[in-house]
Amino acid sequence: MPDDETQTQTLNRGGAARTPAGPPPPQLSGAAESPAPWLLRLIAVGLVLAALNLRPAITSLGALLEEVREGLHMSGSVAGVLTSVPPLCFAVFGVMAPRLARRFGAGAVVCAGMAAIAAGLLIRPYIGSTAGFLAASALALMGIAVSNILMPVIVKRWFPDRVGTMTGLYSMALALGTALAAAVTVPLTGAMGGNWQSGLAVWAGLAALAVLPWIVLVRDRTPAPGQPAPARSAAASVSVSGRAAGASGQASASGPAEAPALRITRSRTAWGLACFFGLQATAAYITMGWMPQIFRDAGVSAGTAGVLLAVTMAMGVPLAFVIPRVAARLKQQGPIVVVLGLCGLIGYGGLYLAPAAGAWAWALLLGVANCAFPLALTMIGMRTRTGVGVVRLSAFAQSTGYLLSIPGPLLVGVLYQHSGGWGLPIALMAGLMIPQMVAGVLAGRDRTIEDEC
Repeated sequence: MPDDETQTQTLNRGGAARTPAGPPPPQLSGAAESPAPWLLRLIAVGLVLAALNLRPAITSLGALLEEVREGLHMSGSVAGVLTSVPPLCFAVFGVMAPRLARRFGAGAVVCAGMAAIAAGLLIRPYIGSTAGFLAASALALMGIAVSNILMPVIVKRWFPDRVGTMTGLYSMALALGTALAAAVTVPLTGAMGGNWQSGLAVWAGLAALAVLPWIVLVRDRTPAPGQPAPARSAAASVSVSGRAAGASGQASASGPAEAPALRITRSRTAWGLACFFGLQATAAYITMGWMPQIFRDAGVSAGTAGVLLAVTMAMGVPLAFVIPRVAARLKQQGPIVVVLGLCGLIGYGGLYLAPAAGAWAWALLLGVANCAFPLALTMIGMRTRTGVGVVRLSAFAQSTGYLLSIPGPLLVGVLYQHSGGWGLPIALMAGLMIPQMVAGVLAGRDRTIEDEC
């Protein structure tokens, strides 16, 4: 298969038309394909700060789930609903991201997303009811959802020759933010008088900081490589569902390679990647939502349980940088999928047999297994040849995947409440590793969705 990063350089040279009306966006110090170095550095900082905020809303809650349940008088089943809210929001709101990005620009959407995260995290601890807590959480998760979808798009738009490196960078930052929230939420809560509301609200400050770099890109309307420019007729824009309005106008604007509408639901690779993404998301959100409670029920203290979750998430910091680079050099990513899946099976087996005695080993192994997320993001870029392809595959795989992952955390909560223990929930988690490996091997084959649609 031709090198993906070389192809995207070609796309950038041919597909970055600009809107003639209004003042030029800040990168226009030179040609569209050569943005100013300071702008690229600012975008890199923005990517890191945005990625740091894509999981604290979830892992900070996992660390304090017992306190939140008591404070809001939640049952185990309702808590299961709460842990299912993230993938639900990611599925519902994530599908809107490409359309919003075409209309307002990806930078503006990410900026608004960070603001929504800050507002939701600040409001939810103090709203005083379960319904209000869920609604404020949904606001924060809406911001996370659109930013999740647009991260690969922004990387391919601004760093077409460094897709693997930049994907690794923001994946590392995402893992760091995840681990940081898991590790320090309980100690921060203790330092603030043991008030769980303050322990959750403090993360709004990090999200507010992440808004700042993206303000510069609020007025940027430059399309991703291969997408038609907004100034052209509306008929030249392609909807995320894969239908093209005015394909002939688009063909003249973007070249013959972009003329056919991508019917992404016909692609086995796209479905394989969506299922792989969904199953790894199921494992991740079960882990983030329930793993501290598993350890606490096994006799581990609340602070140590939070640190164990942080260890699991922290494994993604080095591996999220290494795995995308290794995956980008392989024609097929199936072997990496299998190794990660086996680590998950061993980790769940240990969690079932000796949750407290081998807690640190199981946390490490499950952390390795959770690195299926950066691998899935890398495969989104590798399974496409065009800018249009990566936008649609990112939206389809992530939105469909998160939709598939919704029942998992909820089912764990129901099984936990009705079985009175963690045997059945852990058996479910281990069982899901098998189809995850199958779907990942299918998605990791050396082909692109453009060849299948």
